[in-house]
Amino acid sequence: MSTYDKPLPELTEDNRPFWDGLRERSTLTMQKCDACGHIRYPIGRICPECLAPGGTWTGLSGRGEVLSRIVFHQVYNKAFADDVPYNVVLVQLDEGPRMFSNVVGVPNEDVRVGMRVRLHCDPVTAEVTIPRFVPEEP
Repeated sequence: MSTYDKPLPELTEDNRPFWDGLRERSTLTMQKCDACGHIRYPIGRICPECLAPGGTWTGLSGRGEVLSRIVFHQVYNKAFADDVPYNVVLVQLDEGPRMFSNVVGVPNEDVRVGMRVRLHCDPVTAEVTIPRFVPEEP
């Protein structure tokens, strides 16, 4: 791993299972409400559906569909200057939650709404693995 000069998430007691799942098992792990079964993201202490506290961390398939996409051609943060142009997508995960990320491994112009994608873990430091996506093989 080389030096990573981009912003990194703050690892906390609340979000550590999410980041550990990516780093240790290459698994997208999210909270599932013990009361109603809602899978929630972003991470929180209270279920937004039924307002029950707590939940159980559960592994997801890591598969989904591109719901929205954009390609950034302007530098908004100097740390990402070498990446321009880059895509940002909203992925609708098969289990329900939506998350922002990138589709990697294909040219930006090939990323389409409706494209099926799967998790690709990008270890950027010893502690942090970034969840990105790649096109799912047909």
